[in-house]
Amino acid sequence: MMTTTTTTISQHNFYGAGDSETCISIIENLKEEYGLFVWPCSVILAEYVWQHRSRFRDSSILELGAGTSLPGLVAAKVGANVTLTDDATKPEVLDNMRRVCELNKLNCNVLGLTWGVWDAPILDLRPNIILGADVLYDSSGSGHHLIEFLMVKWGLKCVKLLDGFSFLPSQKASVLSGNIQLVEIVLSSQNENQQL
Repeated sequence: MMTTTTTTISQHNFYGAGDSETCISIIENLKEEYGLFVWPCSVILAEYVWQHRSRFRDSSILELGAGTSLPGLVAAKVGANVTLTDDATKPEVLDNMRRVCELNKLNCNVLGLTWGVWDAPILDLRPNIILGADVLYDSSGSGHHLIEFLMVKWGLKCVKLLDGFSFLPSQKASVLSGNIQLVEIVLSSQNENQQL
């Protein structure tokens, strides 16, 4: 049986005060592969990065589970040094990430990262901001408690919780659905004023 796939290029526009605006082009493959299409959480996180671009400029950023890489590409567009990661066992996703970087004329490092496998390239990274859109999933429905347990275990704390639609421009919010929360997490021992 032959499977057909549809590849498209979607345009994601970001507008700011005055005449500041940018557009990111994303190559999407609409087959059922998680990392090859833009998820609503990515749109929301990318908009957050754009609206807070001064916080991201000149930062070292690691995007986990980047997939089509929209939030990381916005960060790179505003002047961050970005490493995009996704599952090392999905070469089609990593190749697409490289093509999207080329399409947008952005120089991002693309790195395969498999959850739980820690090797030299990962240990050498020293990001001061880690982005992740829709990277935690728990089909049992107990994910909230799992996240709380891991935050305590790793010395993390939540310093901001936003409804993802509260800052999204109306033209973007009208085409998205769901209950999407944006969470800012920091190391418990660090000064909150220095964090994202």
